[in-house]
Parts: sequence; C-alpha cells; structure tokens
Amino acid sequence: MNNRTTSALDALITGFDETLRQIAGINQTAGRPSPGNDIADSDALTREQAQLAGRLMRINHAGEVAAQALYRGQALATDNEAVRNAMEEAAAEETDHLVWCQERMDELNTRPSVLNPFWYAGSFTLGYVAGKAGDDWSLGFVGETERQVEQHLDHHLDRLPETDRRSRAIIETMKEDEARHGQTAMDAGGRELPGWARKMMRLTSKVMTRGAYWL
Repeated sequence: MNNRTTSALDALITGFDETLRQIAGINQTAGRPSPGNDIADSDALTREQAQLAGRLMRINHAGEVAAQALYRGQALATDNEAVRNAMEEAAAEETDHLVWCQERMDELNTRPSVLNPFWYAGSFTLGYVAGKAGDDWSLGFVGETERQVEQHLDHHLDRLPETDRRSRAIIETMKEDEARHGQTAMDAGGRELPGWARKMMRLTSKVMTRGAYWL
C-alpha cells in the first residue's frame, strides 16, 4: 500500500511540475520541428489579422495546456499500466503542439492566456474523474475530446487569414495528430459517451475558448 501511494504521489508531483514548467515557458522542447518552420512568414498580414491569428493560437495553446492536464489526470487515476503508459505517451506528443503554438505566438507578439493555471486545474480534475469511472469511459472521454478538438481546429482554419500559412500548417498538423489520438483511444476500447456528457464538454470548451481569446 505504501509503495502504491508513493508512486501516485510521485506521478502527481511530476505531472504538475512538468506542466507548470511548460506554462511558464521553461525548458520547452518539442520532439518534432514546427510544421511552419519551412514556410516563409507572410508580410501581408495586417495588424488586425496578426492580432486575430495570435488570439487563435493562444486558444490552441491553452487547449494544449488542458490536454496535458487531462492525460496526466487520467494516467494517475488508472490501475491499468498499459492505459497509463498510453496516456503518458499522448501527453508527451501533445507537448509538440504546445511548443509549436508558443513559438507561433512569440512570432505574432501574443502572450499565453493568464488563465492557463485554471485550465490545467479543471482539466486535471476532469481527467482524474474520467479515469476513476473506468478505462472504457476514460478512453471514450479521450475519443470524444479529440473529435471536438478536430471541429474546433476546423473552425480556426476557416477564420485564419489565407496568407497566414505558418499558422495554418501548424493547425493542420495538430488536427491530424488529434484525429489519430482519438481513433487510437476508441480502438483500445473507448466507450461512446452519452449525449449529456458530450453537451457538457462542448459547453466547457466554449467557456475556455472565449476566456483564452480575450485573456
């Protein structure tokens, strides 16, 4: 019992330390280069277009902070080592997205959301609760989350200026990764969530999106 408690506590501390470092911009490293690196930045963006693009990337950055917390909460809650490892690997892959969004925000002179610690805390709690509900529900939660993120990224692609090819390349690659994460979770035994749960998730997403857009 003591070893199990210590292990859970270590995982919790490690997860908080890693994500808070990322929120603060400390030691951020992506495993893959940004998809926008080889694309020349456009000088055609007006001030208003650059501001819009920056705010959209800030929303995506906040979403990646939430994704980190979600996966770490689920990893902490499960007793299944295979599921835990899958969640931890997914969190590591989402780090690429976090770094890419931060780099693009820097180029657009946009700061991260001041509400990121709240997104982290709320998402970690949701992930932990989902994990405790059972691995099939936890994986189903991942699958539904990623489906909604895909829709959200499609909306951003519609709103981004056509000339902002660097941001578009990042978001398109993120969308491909999220689709893969969601399908992997469902293939691993994820359960379809009831309608009320999907609606609550959409409502929560809207609150985060609007908050991160302005703050």
